[in-house]
Amino acid sequence: MSRLSWLALLLGLGGGLALTSASAEGQVASGFRFEVVATSIPRPAQLALTASGRLVVLSHGWRGDAAAEIFWLDPRGALPVNASVAPRVVIPFAEGPRKTALGSLAVDPRSGDLFLGEENGNRIYRLTGDKRLTPIVVGLNHLLGGSSLAADPEGRVVVLDYASFESQLRSEAPLPPSLDWLAAEGYTGPLVFRIDPEENVPLPRHLELVAPIFPKRPVRRVAGEPLHRFIAVVPMGQGELTLLNSVGEVFVLSSDGDLRRLTRLPSGHFHRTSTAAAPDGSVFVSSGFHIRELYRVSPAGVVTSIARDLGDPQGIAVDGSGALYVAETALHRIIRIVPADR
Repeated sequence: MSRLSWLALLLGLGGGLALTSASAEGQVASGFRFEVVATSIPRPAQLALTASGRLVVLSHGWRGDAAAEIFWLDPRGALPVNASVAPRVVIPFAEGPRKTALGSLAVDPRSGDLFLGEENGNRIYRLTGDKRLTPIVVGLNHLLGGSSLAADPEGRVVVLDYASFESQLRSEAPLPPSLDWLAAEGYTGPLVFRIDPEENVPLPRHLELVAPIFPKRPVRRVAGEPLHRFIAVVPMGQGELTLLNSVGEVFVLSSDGDLRRLTRLPSGHFHRTSTAAAPDGSVFVSSGFHIRELYRVSPAGVVTSIARDLGDPQGIAVDGSGALYVAETALHRIIRIVPADR
């Protein structure tokens, strides 16, 4: 077993106390209400829903002495769930100098396995049903947390990266040969990759063998005006992706690799931002600690605020009925926002 295949499966008790008083509750838009789904989850960072309806939570733990803690919760039973007595998987830090925490999460719709990305790191891992952790992608320049990776309906991993001199300093390797054409053009800007872990190629996939789906050749950019970094991605229908950049601009990337600007969110500092797609084709954006709002972006690009004054909203997931699950990291809990008449 490799050093990346270890896991400790615990049924221990957590610590801390989730705040549930009225003073700790955010405000939701007219026509919506929110309910507390789970409490006593230590610093929940990311959320995902499995095909069976279970809620997967990536947590950073009470003490920060592990790379991640993973919870599987059932939001369809009696609420709120007390996560302090729920089983979880604790993923310890790797041996040696690599102590990177895990900060991004997606569910493989084919197998139910989890894809986990290193926050401010270079690698993506798969956590299988038998609790084995193995690397599937290596060699990224700088992988952020939040929705910097996603799984599309076909089970392919979509991941965001960035090409620049500064990001190369974080990379595990020099610029891969597949991106030499970008280096020759002096390209600085975002990269988008789509990788199929089930492809008949040995794992982990090294990015020197993978060409990005964005930018496509020839690179279209205004000299001296690189695109801002993409910080969140959500797959849509027919191979399209919706992308959010670091200044709040929302783009649509077509299946052919063409990029168009859809809209812009209200100004603010977006940090560990998460996105999720709704059944009607709209996209929800959980804006993080500094902004503390939840936005809806319609397919036409109309932006509305669904909730505000949340407790560091990070991970977000949407179920088939359109109910929103949001990780309130500062309050150590998961909330659900639904229409008031439900």
